[in-house]
Amino acid sequence: MIEAVARRVPMAELAGHYHDTYGQALANIYASLELGVATFDASVAGLGGCPYAKGASGNVATEDVVYMLQGLGIRTGVDLDRVVDIGQWICGVIGKEPASKAGKAIAAKRARTS
Repeated sequence: MIEAVARRVPMAELAGHYHDTYGQALANIYASLELGVATFDASVAGLGGCPYAKGASGNVATEDVVYMLQGLGIRTGVDLDRVVDIGQWICGVIGKEPASKAGKAIAAKRARTS
């Protein structure tokens, strides 16, 4: 799909927006990166989602995307620790478990070392 769209829209103007319903958002982002897409939407703690798709789990978590990009050596300008903090905070406020695997792991690691 990206290749087809890129025939009409310059790659630099494309952005990816992936939901993580089947756990494939990071794989789709990685594949998109390989094709030249460099901008992606994400949501702190994976909050939000699609009210139209029954069973949809929500947006890809910012923490997971940033963690993956940093692991690939891609500079994002995003402070991952601060995103984890805000994700933990807002989930506590609204009484929802964070969907971010990286966020949960980082928060648990902090709890063990403090």
